[in-house]
Amino acid sequence: MIKPILVFVLVFNLSCNTSKESLKIHETYDFLDFSENILDYHITPKDAFDRTGLMFSDQGAWFAYGMHDESDESFGFSGPFLMTQQNGVWLSTSLMNATIKVNDNFESLTRDHSYSFASHLENGYSGNSLAVDQTLLFKNGHTALVRTTIKNTGQESIHIEVLWESAPVLIDGILLSQDENTIEINSTKTNAKGYVSFPKDTQVELVDSLQYKAGNSFNLKPNETKDIVVGQTFIFPEYSWEEESKKIKNESFDSIFKARKEEKKTQLKALIENRASEFKDAKYAGVLAKAHLTLQNNWRIPSGELTNEGLFPSYHYRGFHGFWAWDSWKHAVGLAYYNVDLAKNQMRAMFDFQSDDGFIVDCIFRDTTIEAHNYRDTKPPLSAWAVVKIYEKDKDVNFVKELYPKIKKYHEWWYNKRDHDQDGLCEYGSTDGTVIAAKWESGMDNAIRFDDSKILKNEEGAYSLNQESVDLNAYLYAEKLYLSELAGIINNQEDANTYKTEAEVLKNKIQQQFYDPEDGWFYDTTIDGGTFIKGAGSEGWTALWANAATQEQAEAVKLKMMNPEKFYTKVPFQTMSADHEKFNPLKGYWRGPNWLDQAYFGVKGLRNYGFNDEADKATHQIIEGANGVLGKGQAIRENYHPITGEGLNAENFSWSAAHLIMLLQND
Repeated sequence: MIKPILVFVLVFNLSCNTSKESLKIHETYDFLDFSENILDYHITPKDAFDRTGLMFSDQGAWFAYGMHDESDESFGFSGPFLMTQQNGVWLSTSLMNATIKVNDNFESLTRDHSYSFASHLENGYSGNSLAVDQTLLFKNGHTALVRTTIKNTGQESIHIEVLWESAPVLIDGILLSQDENTIEINSTKTNAKGYVSFPKDTQVELVDSLQYKAGNSFNLKPNETKDIVVGQTFIFPEYSWEEESKKIKNESFDSIFKARKEEKKTQLKALIENRASEFKDAKYAGVLAKAHLTLQNNWRIPSGELTNEGLFPSYHYRGFHGFWAWDSWKHAVGLAYYNVDLAKNQMRAMFDFQSDDGFIVDCIFRDTTIEAHNYRDTKPPLSAWAVVKIYEKDKDVNFVKELYPKIKKYHEWWYNKRDHDQDGLCEYGSTDGTVIAAKWESGMDNAIRFDDSKILKNEEGAYSLNQESVDLNAYLYAEKLYLSELAGIINNQEDANTYKTEAEVLKNKIQQQFYDPEDGWFYDTTIDGGTFIKGAGSEGWTALWANAATQEQAEAVKLKMMNPEKFYTKVPFQTMSADHEKFNPLKGYWRGPNWLDQAYFGVKGLRNYGFNDEADKATHQIIEGANGVLGKGQAIRENYHPITGEGLNAENFSWSAAHLIMLLQND
């Protein structure tokens, strides 16, 4: 079989304009200012797989850029970082590296500023007789534009030469070729194609199969400026480069830049103005800006096997370049506060893979030769919650009509395939009969409650663990109420009544079977309901999040949650009690770290039962305690050490960002 070839065509630019306007080094962007340098993108990659820095992306593009650590005579942005192949690799330290000659002498440049915003990256440089400003933004999910503005700051006219060249390629399987002013980059690792466009008057030369050179030459009078706009496109075969190239040529950088800034201002305004009254301090606006940008950097347009746009859990971690089911539900709720269309498509992305029996696949990927879809298990049922939250924002009845039958089918699947003893209480399980996949299905892979779990066969392709889980049944209780609400929206009163009745029955079972009055906590039980599976974990407050507990039960759970020896740590509401012998945040994954989705469920659970003071106190402490959530530069992490606050595991983690949004919004 012939391997697909990536043709990253570097087509050299779009426009080359001269004006006498003064060079603007920095502007004020109102709400956009909250995103200024909120994440630190400075990295000059040492090799193709360097993950020591963060990368900037937008519009769902499958590529990203950084900002160089240092500046010398040359300038440019680092990258691109390609997610089009190998779960993310740097193509080059700088695909468009530039130097400048003034009157035939190389100009020494000093970097004066380096800014990042949700809308763009920008660097400013100065020399003896000129100022240079570079701005990078994403036109759409295929194309990034880089504008280089050069101003003569001297008293005399000068001759300028801008010399472009590609830094060494960092990955194997790359081959460059030239077609007029187009440099093509072929890769054996992907079927994506790339194009970088320079102005027509740019002189382009192919040095060899791995390097090009190019140049622009012009004169500038004192205070005169010139713009050179270069487009970099990386596009998959299901999209048309011919159409994209026409759009690039017909649109001005200024109009795209204005649209991008307005888009981000509107989104940030929606989040920042909707803060709950307890979180009006400007530092919480910064948290929202960081969360917003975290989700933006993980956004990907449809490609390959992925039929709808959505978010990676983390572009920064090599194993997370796909879409996961319960991640998607959580992402969608966070997105709904400022980007309803993307929230809807995130939902559709997973339901596009729904099986005839209602099953939803655990995770899906663009290229299954890199990662295969996981059909061994599904994930906890939170999709109805997400659709209700989306509906609350735009009242789109048609979206409810589209998703309701799919969610109903998924809900019924649990009772058909994951209720071993048919008692109306479900178990986590797997399709392949393995215990490990059944643990994955809980989303809490190695939680201590599963240490002694065994697998039971329900039927071919359907297996359950030998325990009934409180969180699963609390989620299903909440889902019945959400399905009842959705059914009412589309005038299906019969279903609305049925789900409400079923919810009442399930609530009583949850209160009676899973709650231990001696401990004041909710636990999983053996499948017969006769024995609690002890070890207090975050599953214990899901009944509060779902509103399935009695007030008395909630009071008891709250006391444990607010106990500093148990769950009220530096980063409160972690995945298991700090006084348990198996508590191990550094090696535990789900045996001690604080995952912000679970922390959110805890805070929301407290609010549901009127414990607002405790909920506010915990929210403040979560945000203050989790290193790097507040302030500029550091990424939002996958989880946190509850005692030290140290960020753990993946950087730029989407559901952490989504739940920070939920924690701070006036809901």
